[in-house]
Amino acid sequence: MNIYLSTTAIFLTVAIANLVAKYIKVIPKTYINLLLGIIIACVPMMNSMIMQFDSESFMVFIIAPLLFLDGQKTRSIMVRQKFKDILGTAILLALISAVIGLFTVTSVFSLTLPLALILISISTPTDATALDTVREGRKLPGRTEAVLKMESLFNDASGIILLQAAVLWYKTGHLSYTKNIYDFLLSAVGGAVLGMIIAFVVMIIRQKIMRTRWNVNYSNIVIYFLTPIIIYLISEKLELSGIIAVVSAGLIFNGEVSRTRFSTPRFQNFFNTASDFIADLLNSSVFVILGLAISRIFIEHKSALTDNLDWLYLGIILYVLSLIIRYVYAKFIARNSQIEAVTFSLGGVHGAVTLALAFSLVSQGFSGKIFDLILLVETVVIILSMIVPTIAFKFILDPVLDEDDIELKAKQIRRDMVRVGIAYVESLEISPAVKESVIFDLNDQIQQTTIKDFLSQWRGINNKRYIFTGFQAVEERQILMSAFEEERNFLYDQLDGMALEEAQHIYTVYSEVLVSESMAVENKA
Repeated sequence: MNIYLSTTAIFLTVAIANLVAKYIKVIPKTYINLLLGIIIACVPMMNSMIMQFDSESFMVFIIAPLLFLDGQKTRSIMVRQKFKDILGTAILLALISAVIGLFTVTSVFSLTLPLALILISISTPTDATALDTVREGRKLPGRTEAVLKMESLFNDASGIILLQAAVLWYKTGHLSYTKNIYDFLLSAVGGAVLGMIIAFVVMIIRQKIMRTRWNVNYSNIVIYFLTPIIIYLISEKLELSGIIAVVSAGLIFNGEVSRTRFSTPRFQNFFNTASDFIADLLNSSVFVILGLAISRIFIEHKSALTDNLDWLYLGIILYVLSLIIRYVYAKFIARNSQIEAVTFSLGGVHGAVTLALAFSLVSQGFSGKIFDLILLVETVVIILSMIVPTIAFKFILDPVLDEDDIELKAKQIRRDMVRVGIAYVESLEISPAVKESVIFDLNDQIQQTTIKDFLSQWRGINNKRYIFTGFQAVEERQILMSAFEEERNFLYDQLDGMALEEAQHIYTVYSEVLVSESMAVENKA
């Protein structure tokens, strides 16, 4: 029962946060999710409704599907083009950070080398979702954006392998370089190969079914969304990298999605909508859970907070050291420009995966003051990695046309379009009831219908006022489709001579009209 209550509470929080974000434009939506998570943890009755953080379930049911969907949005050719950068950030940068961080931290603080490596390993993975939050409304240099995306997809495995080596070193007192390198290669390469093989087999099976009379689209989509969970579990069972496996699987499915757009268009439209919905829901849930976990850490470890401030100093030093190393790597090893190096340095944002790795130490037998220290240090690293670039990017990056700007333009063009459709309908000599019904539907495209209007229409349906005769039903459908055609012609005229980037808001509205027209054709109401 706890898991159902927890899931319901988190999803309800996400829904509330998204509604609040519509009215508080100055704060990114993910920060509102984070804040609500913190608030929930501070209210005992609400906090008790949600289970404690479970790193394994979190990785399986949230991170794996998210990385799979991110991989599915990435073309495999881009991975090939950026392969050198991927190796550099996922392996070379991780190793440089580990070596320099080890000796810097142990020379400043009285920490053992294994414990220092544990702290560094946990803060290795970067988070693409968190990066999107801190740079919202700002344009990153093209090369930097691509490299940061690739880094966040593949460097989780580096952090996990480093952490495994650090934990073994901490427990046994021995560090085997040869074994660790072998384990890393086996885990990463094996995970990539396994993920691609399973994804390819699943893709062929799904495509084969889609081309037979046995096809059931909704079964197909269930198989699709279960794929990353199954791949992750199989990979981890075989001691391979589940993270690399689900990312690689997503890359395989990228080609499938782009090449089956028109074979089953109605299903594909639903599939795209469902994918966007699930990705947004999981992304938002990550930040609610992150806010909950961070707040609980400070509440439950109050004694460790006041004993001394080593956790704070350690977190600050780890973050600053990461900034410096990332800048030097980007500037002098990757040969980036000054702005690329600075944005790459700041773009190493940490989030939920870092926290999940920290909590995974519970299953390794960590507890007491050592575990408290690790949790608090990594919490500081996460908070700083989000706050610092959020502020810095406002000063060093140019603003871009964000979703709010696009929606504002779309809203205006939508109003003008609907006026054209309504003017067409009003010019016709048709049944008053049909005309009223069609104009209501057209106004509904811009939410220019009140509750009173809706209730009037609702009563009309229930008392058969709008249950038309055979001729009227045909007339209503034809006029509605003709009105949509007038709207499309208006939009097409607006597109004439306009650049693709400038016309994005018009294409958004155009797609809405096409969906509305398809619903009019089906007429299942």
